[in-house]
Amino acid sequence: MNGMVPPATARPPRPRRSAVLGWLGRGLETHISLPLFALLLVAALWTAALHMIGAEERAAHGAAREATRELVDTYEAQMARSLSGIDQTLRVLQYAVETNGPGGALAAMSAKGLLPPGLVFQVAIVGADGRVLASNPHSRPGGDVSRAPWFTWHRERNSAAPYVSATVGRREPHVVFSRRISSVDGRFAGVATVAVDPAFFTSSYEHSRLGERGLLGVAGSDGIVRAVRVGEQVSWGQHLAVGKDEDIVLSRDGIDRELRYTGTRALAGFPLVAVVGLSEAEQMAEFRAERRAWLLGAGAGTALLLLVVTLVSAWSWQLAKARRRERLAQETYAAASEASLDAFFVLRTIFGADGGVMDFLVETTNTRAEQLTGLPKERMQGKRMSVLLPTHMGLGIFDDLSAVATDGVAREAEWLAHMIPVEDRWLHRQVVPVEGGVVAIVRDITERKLAEQRIRHLAHHDDLTGLPNRSLLRDRLGQAIRDAERKGGAVGLAFIDLDGFKLVNDGLGHNAGDELLKVVGTRMGQCLRRNDTLARFGGDEFVILLPDISGDPLAITPLLEKVRQAVTEPVEVEGQEVQVSCSMGVVLYPRDGEDANTLMMNADAAMYRAKEHKDSFQFYASEMNASVEEKLVLLEGLRAALDECVDAGADPNCRDDACQFQLLYQPKVDLRSGRVFGVEALIRWKHPEQGMISPLRFIGLAEESGLIVPLGEWVVRTACAQGVAWRAAGLPPLSISVNVSARQFEEKRLVERIAGALRDSGLPPDALEVEVTESSIMRDLGRAVDKMRELKAMGVSLSIDDFGTGYSSLSALKSFPISRLKIDKSFVSDLADSLDDQAIAMAVISLGHKLNLRVIAEGVETAQQRDFLRANDCDEMQGYLFSRPVPPERIAELLAAVPADCLQEPA
Repeated sequence: MNGMVPPATARPPRPRRSAVLGWLGRGLETHISLPLFALLLVAALWTAALHMIGAEERAAHGAAREATRELVDTYEAQMARSLSGIDQTLRVLQYAVETNGPGGALAAMSAKGLLPPGLVFQVAIVGADGRVLASNPHSRPGGDVSRAPWFTWHRERNSAAPYVSATVGRREPHVVFSRRISSVDGRFAGVATVAVDPAFFTSSYEHSRLGERGLLGVAGSDGIVRAVRVGEQVSWGQHLAVGKDEDIVLSRDGIDRELRYTGTRALAGFPLVAVVGLSEAEQMAEFRAERRAWLLGAGAGTALLLLVVTLVSAWSWQLAKARRRERLAQETYAAASEASLDAFFVLRTIFGADGGVMDFLVETTNTRAEQLTGLPKERMQGKRMSVLLPTHMGLGIFDDLSAVATDGVAREAEWLAHMIPVEDRWLHRQVVPVEGGVVAIVRDITERKLAEQRIRHLAHHDDLTGLPNRSLLRDRLGQAIRDAERKGGAVGLAFIDLDGFKLVNDGLGHNAGDELLKVVGTRMGQCLRRNDTLARFGGDEFVILLPDISGDPLAITPLLEKVRQAVTEPVEVEGQEVQVSCSMGVVLYPRDGEDANTLMMNADAAMYRAKEHKDSFQFYASEMNASVEEKLVLLEGLRAALDECVDAGADPNCRDDACQFQLLYQPKVDLRSGRVFGVEALIRWKHPEQGMISPLRFIGLAEESGLIVPLGEWVVRTACAQGVAWRAAGLPPLSISVNVSARQFEEKRLVERIAGALRDSGLPPDALEVEVTESSIMRDLGRAVDKMRELKAMGVSLSIDDFGTGYSSLSALKSFPISRLKIDKSFVSDLADSLDDQAIAMAVISLGHKLNLRVIAEGVETAQQRDFLRANDCDEMQGYLFSRPVPPERIAELLAAVPADCLQEPA
């Protein structure tokens, strides 16, 4: 007891205990304890979710391995039956040779029904010297196979075991199963073989079990693949690592580097291994979807919990800081006003003896107010506004301040300030009432005003050239007409279109075209008077407005000639000198029209007349509208005729007069054999009033109006339906060519439309040939080649029409997925006399053959032209020499007029 410390001498650590209690007290506050508790719940939630995900993943891997093992068992049994049948055939073939000799073995087997089907298996007997003695299906005997690996293997080994070769052959790939044939004395007497298509081993591929990326195949014990199928693709020759029979391995194989569950199984009696693989991505897809669901659920639960905790903690925090709210609000206001882009003026109202507002006292301002006025804050505080800013009292500002202080209604306004440190600044003020005075909020809006002016300018001016646009032109034209009507004067209007601009724009690119438009616009503007207007109407079209003129055409002729010459001056763009001209249509008010629309329409008609001669100007004459009206009538008839034909359907046997369009077909002839192998579909328009209208009149109109797209689709559908009708009638298969115009080729849905026509008609894709021109391809070479490849992949043939008239380069030509070149008829018409045309034709033929393309000449009308083409190895021709374009029913007569053996499609 004496050694114990008395209680009075023990001093507990009071400060430390107080600190701990203080921290514990703060920890018990809701906005601290609740988040900590929420973190524990979130951790538990994610632990449970990740545990379930792990269990599901292990189960998914196990199911995938078990499915692979079942597929290996099934495929092994299938291959065992198939290989047993092949081996049985080899053994029977050995016996037949020993019994009936090589010459009678196959006949004896066939008589007893022991030969396998020739479409799948090719049976052959090879003699001891390596010569093929007999085969089924029958092929020419005597072929030498003495160097084949399977032959040398049997010749060098006296073994009864079968031999399985690697997959050989390009056109007709096959796997050779072979057994040795021995003579009576046991010597080597030859080999019995069965050749099997590699696709035979993978024909049991089931998408429902193997998926789209599964693997099914047979490999040799040497690791070389005999046949393997992945989805729809069958291949062979790859090296594959062969595992143990019972192992299911998850790895990337040597076929396509796909991650798969792979199982192998040796095939008894043959040096082969069955291989089955299931795509890891496909097998684990369901698990990954479930994993996403688990993660989304856990994430949603976490988010909800955090949201609730945040709301409750925020409420608790707001209660905790209620005592500091007033001070913090004042500090926040001060900070906000200092950081604001607006100038704040807190003004106290000073009333006069009569009770009216006499002045305002500046109580406080912010830093932005100092910058705006150029006065320091200390100088402004406590000063009267009439003394501090006397110039602002007379701008209506004081009246606004007084009105707000009197009636308590906020007001705002804008004004242009001239006396601030930076002159001519646009300012915006907002005046709001407060107790005892007002607060004026001032903002610098100069940048916004300048932007609005820029927007107004862009609304009435062309963005590229800066010239007035058609909207501003029409306003000025209307004003000029009103002034001329009041003064009795005249107005001139010139509609200008650049000649040759499209060639520059397509050849050098849009940037060069834009630069050319700016230069030409500047030159034309320099030729005009101050009160004249030059506007860009759109594209390469400009309009000149000449107000206040005498009305005599000769008075403005020098100015128009000056403009024309200015346009024709050479221009250097993109480092290359180019030259364009212009065609102008000129009208005068009131002679050629009394309103803006009539003047613009007549100027456009005059411009089209001037465009017939190029580089000229043409004053309007009343008869010019006749051709325009005729064009409009023809366009309306074209649209109505197309609607009727689309409604009537694309039945080639229909002779209903409701469809005014019809297709004629011009035969294509092989120059070597004289046989008709195809036709070209050519459209004709039988107008009910004007009779037969040439395509030269309406095809260009359809291109301009955009009707060429539905018209081209009608041609494709009608031609495809006609091809099916010919086949149904018993005619030999013919290829049908259809022309695709430039605008139709550029249309995004071209491939889709052609695929739909083939699908709806039932015509095989290889029976359709699409002809495109060089110029339409070269407009956008990359996109054109992609579109041609899509058609080629579909099975549709492609040819270049009018070859030699475009501007394609050889480097571009070799990238085109085409099968034919067509020599333009302009080079064929003078073949008999023109050495230049002969040289061009020979060059095209040689070029086509070098690129493994067939060459066809169109427009062949004389025997001399045909003989020249044939002598220079041209492949095909079409033209009036053989036949004009004829109705579909005449094709049967033309085919009947040539020998029956000349009606097959050329190789």
